[in-house]
Amino acid sequence: MTCETERRPVPAPLLVLGSVVSIQAGQACGKGMFAIAGTAGVVVLRLGFAAAVLLLLRRPPFPRGSLGLTIALGAAIAGMHLIYPAMQRLPVGVASAFQFLGPLTLALVKARRPVDLLWAALAGTGVFLMDGPGGAPVSASGIALAVGSGACMAAYLVLNKRAGAEPGSPLAWGVAVAALIVLPLAPSAGGTLAHPGVLAAGLGLAVLSAVLPWSLDQAALRRMPERTVAVMVSLEPAAGAVAGLVLLGEHLAWTQWLAIACVSAASAGAAGAARSRSVRGADPGACRRTSSADRRPEAGSPCGRRSPGRSCCGR
Repeated sequence: MTCETERRPVPAPLLVLGSVVSIQAGQACGKGMFAIAGTAGVVVLRLGFAAAVLLLLRRPPFPRGSLGLTIALGAAIAGMHLIYPAMQRLPVGVASAFQFLGPLTLALVKARRPVDLLWAALAGTGVFLMDGPGGAPVSASGIALAVGSGACMAAYLVLNKRAGAEPGSPLAWGVAVAALIVLPLAPSAGGTLAHPGVLAAGLGLAVLSAVLPWSLDQAALRRMPERTVAVMVSLEPAAGAVAGLVLLGEHLAWTQWLAIACVSAASAGAAGAARSRSVRGADPGACRRTSSADRRPEAGSPCGRRSPGRSCCGR
């Protein structure tokens, strides 16, 4: 009778899909808060509450031996939040697609096979179509900010991989460093950040766009391969476009939808190819010797944030 009443676990792909939807819906909600707290205020609230929740719940030891790495990681995490001023100038889906060019480029840097050129060409086609006929002009400053966020995301992936090999919790403290870096932006939001309603909204934003996706990622990676998760995460630009449409009424031209599909497909292909290369080049016994904790992302991953070994699609 116990077996019959036992609840069946949620399928792992649904957990990843929930993470993708949660983080993009959170970003759309964050954009919706711009009118109240300002762009800088939203960034301060998101990182501040994320750091507070992470440090309170996990209580990680201070990484004394990797302080420089922790600071660099925090700077990269703070830089990834350039996506928020980018979203002030671009639709959520378009900004997310340009941001994904960062980790996509990182994955393509080590390209060795002719088929990898296909992913680069597909991404280039997406960029070309982003400002295609029928759509509103794309802001050049918005593109620059989104690409800058993507470059910081690529740096985060490299640094996070190194952090995973260090004692202590550099990543968890990196989120706190990022919160300190953006803290001087708080006065630009005026006195609105002290309003209880704005603080509550900021906490909700941190939970929806950070804490919940981290938890779902962690649960999914216990039950499915990283490569599969990385490919599914490539749906984020498309999920961002849908979130922008549903929550903010952002209508895109058909060429922009096609462009987002191209970038998502290129990211998925590059993520899968990069993971295949790493598996083929690894010591056959390495996976058996790796603990399950090493194969899971740390719960403090700020963007999805994702596993330190992920070559693409970290957030």
